[in-house]
Amino acid sequence: MLCFSASAAAPADVPDFRSASLAVGFAAESPAFAYFSVDALGRAELGDNPILKEAPAPSPLRLDRKGGGTFVYSAAAAGSPARAAWTIVCSDRKIALRSDYAAGVEALPFVLAFDQKANHATLLGLMKAGERRMALPCVLHMPDRGSVRISSDTPTALDYDARRYVKTPFVRIAFPAATAALPSLTYTLEVAEIHPDLPRIAAERRYDGFRRSFLNIFQVNPRVQMLANNASSDPVPFTVYMCAMVAEAAPPLAPGLTALDLVRMTVDRYLAGAKGYGLVGYAVQPVDADLIPWKAPWNSLDTYPSLLQAACTYALSAHDLAWGRANFDKLAGWAREMMAADQDGDGLIEHPHSGNSGDRATPDKRPSNWWDTINFGHDDAYSNALAYKACLQFSDLARAVGRADEARIYAEKAARLKAAYKAAFLNPATGLLAGWRSRDGKLHDYAFTFVNGIAVCYGLLEKGDANAVMDRLLAKMGEVGFSNFRLGLPGNLVPVRKEDYVFHNWAGARGIGEPFEDDGRDAFQIYENGGATACYAYFTVKALYALGRVADARRIFLPMLDAFAAGEFQGFCADGKSRDWRDWNGGCHGYEGLLCDGYLALLCALDEAKAGGTAAPVASGRIR
Repeated sequence: MLCFSASAAAPADVPDFRSASLAVGFAAESPAFAYFSVDALGRAELGDNPILKEAPAPSPLRLDRKGGGTFVYSAAAAGSPARAAWTIVCSDRKIALRSDYAAGVEALPFVLAFDQKANHATLLGLMKAGERRMALPCVLHMPDRGSVRISSDTPTALDYDARRYVKTPFVRIAFPAATAALPSLTYTLEVAEIHPDLPRIAAERRYDGFRRSFLNIFQVNPRVQMLANNASSDPVPFTVYMCAMVAEAAPPLAPGLTALDLVRMTVDRYLAGAKGYGLVGYAVQPVDADLIPWKAPWNSLDTYPSLLQAACTYALSAHDLAWGRANFDKLAGWAREMMAADQDGDGLIEHPHSGNSGDRATPDKRPSNWWDTINFGHDDAYSNALAYKACLQFSDLARAVGRADEARIYAEKAARLKAAYKAAFLNPATGLLAGWRSRDGKLHDYAFTFVNGIAVCYGLLEKGDANAVMDRLLAKMGEVGFSNFRLGLPGNLVPVRKEDYVFHNWAGARGIGEPFEDDGRDAFQIYENGGATACYAYFTVKALYALGRVADARRIFLPMLDAFAAGEFQGFCADGKSRDWRDWNGGCHGYEGLLCDGYLALLCALDEAKAGGTAAPVASGRIR
């Protein structure tokens, strides 16, 4: 059975209708779901009820259970018999919500509200800037449970909202009622599996997470109308490239709607001047969304490489060269700003933060990339890998839209960056790529799994060097004793020293762990200091598949697949900490509840399929 956590506020009501694919219940005195759970695989693994328990809106409507799968909300209009305002018909995988206008009866929307801590539900579709309305068709996605396609018989949109800085974080969806101008309106909700079609996976239970959760990386925040960390959290431009990677492989979400459309919508917002976490000025003025301000005087070094990759992936994969031409000059502005960070002219981009040991980042002086409790700065190996790929992709886009000069310039910049990369980051003492070279010239090498993996994935090392690096990385895993790949991978295999770890007090306040000792060992395996996570594990696994090292890749990836199938990368443990970060014994040390970045690893299922599928179970998941 799936591992789900319900909040204490989630109601324990039994559903009014249950099938192998869905379980639903209805509030007695107001048109609203009181129970809503789905299993896209039709195995009746419906988990707990994540519906938000809240007082019903005042309503003249009352629920009438007609029997079978039919339910009616009706009210008496003045001087006439009761008339149906909402009629619900449930079947195995479908729910039909029909609204009929009744003169004299208040037209109330039909509400579907989730306790976000019970499930990080989201709507996936297109939104207009500044409007909290989601156009139909769209997809309701419930991480680790599956998806529900939503359509209507008349073009319309759903009201959509989400908050996190409230007593009970919520995601709320409202289906507008029929009106005098539109007297009848029917919505159809249909449970769906949405993932790339791979052979034989239906018979292998370890792929259940791939089938239910392929879309987990996508979360649309209705208050900013773009892809975000989750439906009530920050939009983060330095992770949009990951969404684009998954979108490129995803099948259509609904008729006329693709995951690449979500990427385009988000990139369009940034092109129009929207800010996100990692860009100077983001959320420093009060807004009505629940956001964390970016107070640093500089952008994160991985922001423009990520945005540029996402834009190019969209234009080239969606074959939307018209969009590419229309936005090319703005994209070129991003590319110039990205490469302008090469202040010393060595071909590598640099971050203004020194990265020197002891010169720790602060809220006003952030590290250079996603790993924001580690003191990445100056020459950042991860961000430079992203910039290399972005240059290559932008060169391809430039060539495709007839901009030959830019195609040549950015191909040359990529070649120059690659030529400088190995010498800048390869640590001769360990045989691994360091995470960063600080301004004082020191290499900071903590056996970063994702740094070495992404460099191999993107071709920054020749095959001989790539294999040597991966040999050393796997050997290091054995030396330090990490073998429980069901937990994902640590970002680093060596404790980060206190002088290179950033927000000591911040980490402690979150209950995540605080390094007091200089060598960082007392906080090792906690959060970003060696904690195991699915986040960024993709690059290590992908690198092994890319090198043809299928057995090595499988030892890591197949146990992760088993954990995805069991829903073990989201939700909360009994101590209130979340499962997205674990110590090596499985103890929980996270706080998000769902880290969508971790689900990039599901893309490795495509590499596993190309390698011939899972030939045999991996019992221990250990590298020997």
